Amino acid sequence: MITTGWARYPSIDANFIFPDCNLNTAQLLDSSLSAIPRGMGRSYGDSALSANILSSERLDHLLAFEPETGILTCEAGVTLAEILSFAVPHGWFLPVTPGTKFVSVGGAIASDVHGKNHHVDGCFSDHVQSLVLRTATNETVICSASQNIKLFRATCGGMGLTGLIVEATIKLRPIETAFINETILKAGNLDEVFELFEEYSSASYSVAWIDCLSGGTKLGRSLLMLGEHTRLDELGRKSSDPLREKGGVTLPVPFNMPTFTLNQYSIRAFNTLYYHRVRKKVSEHCVHYEPFFYPLDGLSHWYRLYGKRGFVQYQCVFPMAESKRGMTKLLECISNAQKGSFLAVLKAFGPSNENYLSFPFEGYTLALDFKIEPDLAILLQKLDEIVLEHGGRLYLSKDSRMKQEMFQAGYPQLDAFRQVRRLWKADKLFHSLQSRRLGL
Repeated sequence: MITTGWARYPSIDANFIFPDCNLNTAQLLDSSLSAIPRGMGRSYGDSALSANILSSERLDHLLAFEPETGILTCEAGVTLAEILSFAVPHGWFLPVTPGTKFVSVGGAIASDVHGKNHHVDGCFSDHVQSLVLRTATNETVICSASQNIKLFRATCGGMGLTGLIVEATIKLRPIETAFINETILKAGNLDEVFELFEEYSSASYSVAWIDCLSGGTKLGRSLLMLGEHTRLDELGRKSSDPLREKGGVTLPVPFNMPTFTLNQYSIRAFNTLYYHRVRKKVSEHCVHYEPFFYPLDGLSHWYRLYGKRGFVQYQCVFPMAESKRGMTKLLECISNAQKGSFLAVLKAFGPSNENYLSFPFEGYTLALDFKIEPDLAILLQKLDEIVLEHGGRLYLSKDSRMKQEMFQAGYPQLDAFRQVRRLWKADKLFHSLQSRRLGL
């Protein structure tokens, strides 16, 4: 069947295999199949695309839970949404979550996802106590930060290229309510938002939306959103059942939007309205966790906004010392090209972990969406040059067009990852369109 990533580019005619815990990977190797594991298909590009796809759809069981400690064991196909539905009523929350809850646990580990709290809590893998991996040699291997360490470091952030994650044990975080105390700070330009990030570096959660079409003295004008889990004594009488409240309704995007509707004028109008919807310099609200963490989950099939050709998501990170200079050049380039994104998100990263291909390191990251159109490649090449010039790199989970040279320059532990692949014969079986494009 014709299959794509979330951004709908590129596409491939793929054969889906639905393994259970007894998958014989050695048999796949003997039959010379090339395959890649896939969860919910929320990677944007081609990292989960191959001629043969090992879908974790049937690995969907919660296996064990310790209500006193918040330690949860589940199969790899369980989604973050399913964990939240189970855990929040018991007073537990995900330790790290990306911008959608519709990703699988296996996918979260393979992408080593980060969230609005990386600066204080790191990546998803930092809260994985152990995982079970089915290797190309048909071994079932338990990996952790203290057991089969190199395989663990290669698997977390390894984009499914070391084997099929079968199950994982993760440590959840305690909460008293399902609500978030949100503070929105209005920044007039990029300098201001960097100052605010530094001033509020102790906030549990922080993320900024940036108007990437504004220029001049308004370059990088932003809304910085901070969050803290609401305590029960802060919630008061707002809810009689504070751990079972539901978020908002989900609205569909029923069809592909005509490509001409998303242009510099419509994006500029949206950005202006979105920025000015916040009138005060500082606004405070108590909101349910769903709109705070997952605003786009309230709009099903939102990729249709970009039309049938799809879009490219571009996410880079700059080292701390180069972040402001790199971001300034990046935003100036985008503003001059008039190809802005209305989903431009800036976050602060804390120190990197030891996983070989994990994306975050200490600095700032910017994620942008661009509608696919004929001259987009020219802009993206210019952005690549800026990222390389300032010591940055791109996120594999969002990538669909990075060149080998940029990949090799951005990921210095690539050789260690390759060694693990060869040791476990993963290089004989597990491949994706992305891994072949990047020379893995």
